Amino acid sequence: MIIGGGVGGASVAHHLVERGERDVLLLERAELTSGSTFHSAGLVGQLRADPVLTRMNGWSADLYRRLEEAGGDGAPGWVESGSLRLASSPERLEEIRRQAAWAQRSGLPLELISAEEAAALFPLMSTAGVLGAAYTPTDGQVDPARLCYALAASARAGGARIAQRTRVTAITTDRGRVAGVRTDRGDVECEVVVDCGGMFAAEIARLIGVRVPIVPMSHQYVVTEAFLPAGTGPLPSLRDPDLLVYYRQEVEGLVMGGYERRSAPWTATAQSFDAVPADFNGKLLPPEWDRFDEIVENAQVRVPSLADTGVRTMVNGPEAFTPDNEFCLGETEVGGFFVAAGFCAHGIAGAGGIGRVMAAWILDGDPGLDLWHMDVRRFGREYRSPGYTLGRVVENYESYYDIRPPGSQRRSGRPLRISPAYPWHAAHGAVFGEKAGWERVEYYVPSDTAGEAAAPDDLRPRGWAGHGWSPWVLPEHRAARETVALFDESSFAKIEITGPGAAEFAARAFAGRVDGPPGSLAYTQALDDRGGVAMDVTVTRVAPDEFLVVTGTALGLHDLAWLRDRARSWGSAVRITDVSGAWACFGLWGPRARDVLAPLTPADLADVAFPFLTMQETTVGDVPVRALRVTYVGELGWELYCPAEYGAGLWRTLVEAGAPHGLRPAGYRAIESLRLEKGYRAWGSDVSRDTTPDEAGLGFAVRPGDGYAGAEALAAARARGPVRRLRCLVPADPRAVALGSEPVRAAGTDDVLGFVTSGGYGYTVERSIAYALLPAEIGPGTAVEVQIDGEWVPGEVVRGPLYDPKGERVRA
Repeated sequence: MIIGGGVGGASVAHHLVERGERDVLLLERAELTSGSTFHSAGLVGQLRADPVLTRMNGWSADLYRRLEEAGGDGAPGWVESGSLRLASSPERLEEIRRQAAWAQRSGLPLELISAEEAAALFPLMSTAGVLGAAYTPTDGQVDPARLCYALAASARAGGARIAQRTRVTAITTDRGRVAGVRTDRGDVECEVVVDCGGMFAAEIARLIGVRVPIVPMSHQYVVTEAFLPAGTGPLPSLRDPDLLVYYRQEVEGLVMGGYERRSAPWTATAQSFDAVPADFNGKLLPPEWDRFDEIVENAQVRVPSLADTGVRTMVNGPEAFTPDNEFCLGETEVGGFFVAAGFCAHGIAGAGGIGRVMAAWILDGDPGLDLWHMDVRRFGREYRSPGYTLGRVVENYESYYDIRPPGSQRRSGRPLRISPAYPWHAAHGAVFGEKAGWERVEYYVPSDTAGEAAAPDDLRPRGWAGHGWSPWVLPEHRAARETVALFDESSFAKIEITGPGAAEFAARAFAGRVDGPPGSLAYTQALDDRGGVAMDVTVTRVAPDEFLVVTGTALGLHDLAWLRDRARSWGSAVRITDVSGAWACFGLWGPRARDVLAPLTPADLADVAFPFLTMQETTVGDVPVRALRVTYVGELGWELYCPAEYGAGLWRTLVEAGAPHGLRPAGYRAIESLRLEKGYRAWGSDVSRDTTPDEAGLGFAVRPGDGYAGAEALAAARARGPVRRLRCLVPADPRAVALGSEPVRAAGTDDVLGFVTSGGYGYTVERSIAYALLPAEIGPGTAVEVQIDGEWVPGEVVRGPLYDPKGERVRA
């Protein structure tokens, strides 16, 4: 059952029917299109910073094009007008040059053109201040209502039923799964419910106790009077994000809107959730001209003729926005209850792709793409707060067109989740970043910098990677390599697996050897049914029936959901608990780590007594700890876990004990530089569900044989042989630093081989470092070129890791 008859619900119904599903019922509280769909501006832009969303938007454009070509009543009014995105500042020009690289990854025919070439395509524009533009000829526009009706008609023709003027009043469950829906026209039994309620989606989800953190925001645009000569166009849609405005042709006039700096949430407040009136169907909000003045003034800068053009109508319609401007998709914690909502005013562009991945998710249990950044379960418990959600959504809306260079941070709702050592960090010059609500140290700026040895400015990367660069990362990096550094990793997500079936469950869930005795530790992966890497974690066996899983800060909810889904489907007798906030964690790493720790603990720290990849419960100073000999920086050391109430004391003890040994507190920027040198992978960039362990160079972390989830798929992939592998690249220019998604081609050719997954600068090896998934036959010594900030930079594929390739330092 699908709840919601907008373009999202109609697309899900269309794609389910296209996949052969016939038992589909779509419920709409009023008439089709009467929510946000009818007042959408109808722009279909495909390119996004995220290649997955770009691919989904490309599927949308392909679908709309096919429907239009079929003609008849099913034609959605698709016009392939193309689109222009202007750069009216040097920073924006940098951004669109990077976007050109993203377009290559997605196969979009994006062209970088001059201001004059842009004006030839859109003659109404002034070129004043325009430094360049990106032109995508396959973008377009569509009539939102016609699109919705076309998709609904297709679904109905394939056997789906559509019930309009039917309101859902309750959703029933049985043993944690959807069992049925109660409506004002009767009850319906069903196993799957898809919440496509648009601005009503959060209200619908609350019927079943699920939080969908979306906020309806007032979004305005105007339709001008006719002023274009008859026969004009079709003009490409035009965006000038530096001026916060967008335009598209509407017959002989223009649609013009934007994202103002003074936004207006509609019904949500800091103390209450959204409360959309029950009769708000097919309605608009009153115009707010004073709030739109900024957009009007900016629009006339770029299209001067608008100053003398009348307005036919203003549209002020609520649109459901999420806290991070990504969709809310997928199955929730209630089995069978799916969500496809939070379209953030680009639901028309995304609808075709959304319907396709949702149909796969429902019917196959897998959307076919790595969609964690759109998964409705990515939001932590803090988003149950209406105030936190509202603050994030408002900030997101008001910065919709902002340039977000490396290191940029959200400001709302901070600080929220903090380490026990947070006051110490703040008092000692910490610069914080935020991830998953946690405040994390990026680096420290000493209060007295006169005698400090920071990185010289000539190490600052050129271009985009130079934004947010800090010279204080270098001394922290060097401390880890030369003396000892102390890192606060309390934000790491920590998951306990306990119960009588814990050992059996862990052996099945993880591909590595996790069946060692208590105190053993494994770095390993969990695989999905396609053999892709679903989790990249360390697993410590604490007791015969207790395991501790440690994963990245932003991955805790993902991995928790993954494990709980498996436990539910396998009927495992285990308890899976998020204990992230219960434990502080500090990483003590560097060649002098043993010297710092030995006087503080009764444990024997010698390599024979406490070998690499083992855990011991002991004390450090007066603090009870679990000491794990493991590293993410490639040096001797330990991760020290203690109950959170002891965290401040443990940090202080380590800092004081380390002072004579040159200990330096350090942050996550140094960790990133250190791990790149060592070749350690990062899930979500280097590794994902779209890569197998062998492709990622992680085959060593998978045990021989089978007995674990994904083993059969991995065996089949191994029989076929790898098509691609993750390789280390070194650009010839150390100041040319790639960050991710940059294309890589064979030197001297136009053949794009692959794309950068992650990159940065290694302060020990003094090289720019990048990792890229390349064809398997491309090996060390191959000359390549990497497109960085629009320039092809020569480089070479090298044998990694660049630092300590034999791993001797971690086992010192």
